Amino acid sequence: MGFLLLALAGGSFVASGAAGAFSGKVPAVVVVRVGILAEIVGIAWAGFIIGPDAAWGWLIPALAVYGFGVGLATAQLTGVILQDVPVEKSGQGSGMQSTARQVGSALGVAILGTVLFTTTGGVLAASLDDAGVPAAQADTVVSAVVDSAGAAIAGFEADPAQAQIADAARTAFSDGTRASALTAAGFLVIGLGATFALGSGRRREESQEPRPAERVQGS
Repeated sequence: MGFLLLALAGGSFVASGAAGAFSGKVPAVVVVRVGILAEIVGIAWAGFIIGPDAAWGWLIPALAVYGFGVGLATAQLTGVILQDVPVEKSGQGSGMQSTARQVGSALGVAILGTVLFTTTGGVLAASLDDAGVPAAQADTVVSAVVDSAGAAIAGFEADPAQAQIADAARTAFSDGTRASALTAAGFLVIGLGATFALGSGRRREESQEPRPAERVQGS
């Protein structure tokens, strides 16, 4: 698990240097779009390779790409948003941006957690029913796996008599994780589309302002 988090942090570290190199050469909004695109690729990649028997090493490059995208997008996003806000209202704009980020983070955790545990519970319940496990026992297993966020699976694996249940639980939790990852990728696609509305307000206002020569003629 530590290596996975290191890959994520390493990607963000590389992105910070790349963002600095592109500063002033590439529009900040373009950097944000590239970052979100990298996030989509990384999280979708992770979602497709997740499986009950998948080696964790395959997640390292996927999370590195995702971390790279997070680093690019996060470093530039505040500046891109505030460039459309008048200077005298920049404090309000910054506060709104920070609030929106925190609310979005909380909602994201809630939605993705719901997808994870709902999918895991549904798949596991169906698998146990197909295996002929009594309904009362199946409910106990599903509750244990969902309530422990998958930690209970290790207990089932330790008991040879419950090997079938352990296999079903691993598969169900993998399916839930995949569904959660792909849902996150879907939200990122929406976010990428929303970036095409960024960075336009200030330019639009400037384009509507009269040029110096026009001001002189008008006066």
